Amino acid sequence: MKKTILVSGGCGFIGVNFVRLLLETRDDLQVVNLDKLTYAGNLQSLADVEGHPRYTFVRGDICDDVLIENLFEQHNIQAVVHFAAESHVDRSITGPDAFVRTNVFGTFTLLEGAKKYWLEQGKGSNDSRFLHVSTDEVYGSLGKTGYFTEETSYDPRSPYSASKASSDHFVRAYFHTYGLPILITNCSNNYGPYQFPEKLIPLVLNNALTGKPLPVYGDGGNVRDWLYVRDHCEAILQVLDQGRSGESYNIGGHNEKTNLEVVEKLCDMVDERVGLLNNTPRRELITFVQDRLGHDRRYAIDAGKIDRELGWRPKFTFEQGIEKTVDWYLENRSWSESVMDGSYQQYYATMYGKGK
Repeated sequence: MKKTILVSGGCGFIGVNFVRLLLETRDDLQVVNLDKLTYAGNLQSLADVEGHPRYTFVRGDICDDVLIENLFEQHNIQAVVHFAAESHVDRSITGPDAFVRTNVFGTFTLLEGAKKYWLEQGKGSNDSRFLHVSTDEVYGSLGKTGYFTEETSYDPRSPYSASKASSDHFVRAYFHTYGLPILITNCSNNYGPYQFPEKLIPLVLNNALTGKPLPVYGDGGNVRDWLYVRDHCEAILQVLDQGRSGESYNIGGHNEKTNLEVVEKLCDMVDERVGLLNNTPRRELITFVQDRLGHDRRYAIDAGKIDRELGWRPKFTFEQGIEKTVDWYLENRSWSESVMDGSYQQYYATMYGKGK
């Protein structure tokens, strides 16, 4: 009998790529994808796997305790990989309440569902796992040197990172208080196919293709460690399979770049692939804008623990990953266009006879 894994937020950027990885590589797993289909959840991104014998989609809210309990019972869920979250820092500054509800209360609801089914009802197994996917932003900001390790003190600076830090603490508390078999991963900035175009790389690509300004916060010197999404998904799966219960693992790409470096690289790549824009390099579209409130200057991950204990290292350099990413977006412009004009939101209504 195949083990069933519940993937929360499986229609979001990383979730879509993780579901695809599971269906491509793990014949031993049944996949239940639970997604509320908010603005960043795109069911159309998984249209080609609908009807797959090992895949089930459920539209629902992770804050719905009755739904969560029923899913554990109906599908005998033995593993949870929890992606579902509000994740855009700018949106958290203008509307933090949604981040508290989804990221904190939603995580609590999933933890309660797992605790009741696995521990209180005794239906867990030796390989039951609750893996919570988090972010390096919970650690705050770094100076010019140093790296975040699993022992770095939490110091969140935005409502988004504060909500993720809170959810991390709840997950860890359920291990220490109840013995729930949990794992936590904290990752650096992801990029790759199917990313909602409010994030830097797809936003710049879409604007560069259409000749719109390319906004860069402040002086463009903020540094991020970039992680190709396929590498991240493979790391998560390795932690799920081999990680030690109660432990956290930092996942990074070893690819530190300033925001300005990334934007300039994207401009040059688009110029090379589709030609100059009205005989003008796309770097001319770069527009420096007022810096984000509380903008952390630098993030950098020390991924030594996952390397030492589990043997995971990223396979893609930034140069390799960004080549694959740009090519994907150029080959799938209809996907981006459907997201930009909102028409992707009608896909669920068309397929299932329900509106958003």
